[in-house]
Amino acid sequence: MAIYTLPPEHPHLSADDPGLLDAVAAGAARLTPEQGLAALRSLPLHDLGRAADARCRVLHGDELRTYVIDRNINYTNVCTARCTFCAFRRDADDHDAYTLDKQAIYDKVAELVAIGGTQILMQGGMNPALPLDWYTDLLRGIKSRFPGVHVHAFSPPEFIEFVQFFDPPGDSLEAKLRWVMVRLRDAGLDSVPGGGGEIFSHHVRRKIGLGKCDAEAWLMTMYVAHSLGMFTSATMMFGHIEGLADRVHHMWLVRQWQDRALAMSDVGPRGSCAPGHYKAFISWPFQRENTPLGRVPDFGAREEDFAAPGRLGDFAGDMLAELNGTICGENSLTNEQVLERVPAFGRRVRMSSATDYLRTQALSRLFLDNIYSIGASWVTMGPHIGQVALAFGANDMGSVMMEENVVSSAGTTYCLDEAVLCRLIRDAGFTPAQRNNTYDLIRVHAATPDAPDLAVKDWSAHRARRMHQQAPLVPKAATAALTVGATK
Repeated sequence: MAIYTLPPEHPHLSADDPGLLDAVAAGAARLTPEQGLAALRSLPLHDLGRAADARCRVLHGDELRTYVIDRNINYTNVCTARCTFCAFRRDADDHDAYTLDKQAIYDKVAELVAIGGTQILMQGGMNPALPLDWYTDLLRGIKSRFPGVHVHAFSPPEFIEFVQFFDPPGDSLEAKLRWVMVRLRDAGLDSVPGGGGEIFSHHVRRKIGLGKCDAEAWLMTMYVAHSLGMFTSATMMFGHIEGLADRVHHMWLVRQWQDRALAMSDVGPRGSCAPGHYKAFISWPFQRENTPLGRVPDFGAREEDFAAPGRLGDFAGDMLAELNGTICGENSLTNEQVLERVPAFGRRVRMSSATDYLRTQALSRLFLDNIYSIGASWVTMGPHIGQVALAFGANDMGSVMMEENVVSSAGTTYCLDEAVLCRLIRDAGFTPAQRNNTYDLIRVHAATPDAPDLAVKDWSAHRARRMHQQAPLVPKAATAALTVGATK
């Protein structure tokens, strides 16, 4: 077994030291959280991007950048959580609440397979009406009909609610999670997506993720998945009430738990190992439309946000954020105690710009030196910022977007097909390649006439088929019957 060794840290160096950045890019040094925060705050954008791109090229080479053909299937929008950033969730008795029946899900998978898709990303609200048998029967049904489709499903908050809903045996959260996850794995679950990561800091998570699991439970869920040999991803949603130190703290926790997974593994090429680990990290900015949090004023919109005429004061999130995730060394403060210290916390949002997004993504490539793939978030930022992200440390453009319900509920809707994704990658200076969930290549699209983008003769007439969004299925009275029927 190979011994997993950590790159050395050099805390005495400043974040803008060229030698440090070169060593980090080469994999010969590791940023400390303090250096990561300093880089995020003040390193020139082009320097941060250049270092992230260099690191990406060390891991992925100069030629290929990837994408996957999969489909997001949100099987229910009924959810017990009340996250203030979410426009998707519904209560069970809302007129537009839904739970898809199994045949509807099979039909969606069949449509994916018809266009050459290899994976489904299946997540939903946390619906207490669905028993464990509903999930295991669904997974077995998918695998029996589509044995070649990879099932990437059920994020950590869903698993934590499974523990609450199903009351599995076990004397610890880890044991209970393992009991549930083994049954889902045996029924056909292949890997676990990183949804519900948001921001790990307690004071932020309590404010925006009402009813959602805390960071410790999220990370424990992924640890159990890794110990069972599953690959997972990690995510971060930023650009709302958090401070910059909260972003770095979030990445730091992911890095520490990835170290833990890799340390108990036989490390192989490209960071592969067994048992499982995080394969990818994807971050994206908060989308505000139709969400409760989106109604909070922007930072700088009110006179009291200014420390002096023409100069913004300190953002409340930055005043509270600590690199260790606490507030002045404490992590058990109530919301009321937090507001006593910084009354403006949570009452302003600092939306992320394109440059802020690129800075954050570039830092994730440099700081998360033990994670193989960094995904560009074109779904939230738009196709061309997603394309630029390939020069800021991203190696993957994510998915052909057949269907999306969560982000589009918050007012952001982009639709790309395979040809457009390939063109974006090629125009950025790379060769597009389709990959699977483990980032193995399925096909490389060299500059030949049969490549998806080069086969398009007239781009002015090329339009991607409209992205599917799960419409309200039936009136409120019938929705309840559909939900009950789907549990049988």
